[in-house]
Amino acid sequence: MSAPVAADSSTTPAAGDGTGPAPAGAAADATQSDGTGELRAQRDAPVGGQAVLEGVMMRGVSNWAVAVRKPTAEQLSEHERSPEEPALGEIEVKTFPLVSAMRRHRVLRLPIIRGVVALGGSLAIGFKALEVSANAQLPPAEEQEGPQEIPRGVWAGTVVLALAVAIVLFFLIPVGLTSLIKHQLGSSVLFWLVEGVLRTAIFLGYLLLLSRLRDLRRVFEYHGAEHKTISCFEAGLPLTPANAQRFSRLHPRCGTSFLLVVMIVAIFVFAPIGLPAWYWLVATRILGVPLIAGISFELIKFAGRNRSRRWVQAVMWPGLKLQLLTTREPDLEELAVAIAALEAVLALETPGELSAEDLVGVEVVA
Repeated sequence: MSAPVAADSSTTPAAGDGTGPAPAGAAADATQSDGTGELRAQRDAPVGGQAVLEGVMMRGVSNWAVAVRKPTAEQLSEHERSPEEPALGEIEVKTFPLVSAMRRHRVLRLPIIRGVVALGGSLAIGFKALEVSANAQLPPAEEQEGPQEIPRGVWAGTVVLALAVAIVLFFLIPVGLTSLIKHQLGSSVLFWLVEGVLRTAIFLGYLLLLSRLRDLRRVFEYHGAEHKTISCFEAGLPLTPANAQRFSRLHPRCGTSFLLVVMIVAIFVFAPIGLPAWYWLVATRILGVPLIAGISFELIKFAGRNRSRRWVQAVMWPGLKLQLLTTREPDLEELAVAIAALEAVLALETPGELSAEDLVGVEVVA
């Protein structure tokens, strides 16, 4: 179901840290300045999200929602709207139930395995949210009452292509290029070290290229709005655009930080393999992706729970700084959209008041 929400989204008091209601006066203890005047929440809550086209997806324990600002009739009549031009219409919110496979199967809750399952579920929800947001930007079809929709087959092909490109770009190309100088290196240690450095360099170059694309500027702004809104909720402050704006656009559970951890973990996972034939090198780089993702997920999860520890902050620092490439400062209108998405989830559940049984199988990344 979908429901329009006013652009100046109303305020909603947030619950506490995801483990119980926030006590009076706890909000001040749940935040910490990052030295720039911005706030960072010091508690973790079972909520996550993702930026989409002109909107934000938020997910909780048993529900997820997409809030998208739709273009006005005048903007739709222009046929071709620049990706840099903001949508100026009302906020539309759609909610969906969320059922984790980990609740039904205990084995899926084991460390490493739960990370793979959680990431698979996040990818499925993420692509569905992108589909919803893309359809919201289309003009109504003249021959039908409802809005146009992008064919499901197109989205399925997009998902497969995106995953294939990621594996080729970040795993097969590095090992292929390093294999060209395998005999000159003469050492398996040097091989996996050079491969790891090359993989990380490709990843950083890829993010740097994306950060310079003007067409993605608003997506990165909504990414920042998503982080600020989640941090505001985790701090126990009322969900208003003004309150959310006070928080940092960087978040320790961000997928960008996760991907950097993946690049580093891959170096150590592939190290024991040594220097087998090229076809085994390729096979291990493909088959090792789930294991690397599972280990990386556990590290990010641990960092999110222990973000107040100084040594954890030091380890998280590179990943947080990397988010400067994938987030931008949002305006109040964009924050209102992110808040609308989170409020839609909170209207159906209250993470701060859930029991341990309710939280079984809940694994989220901001």
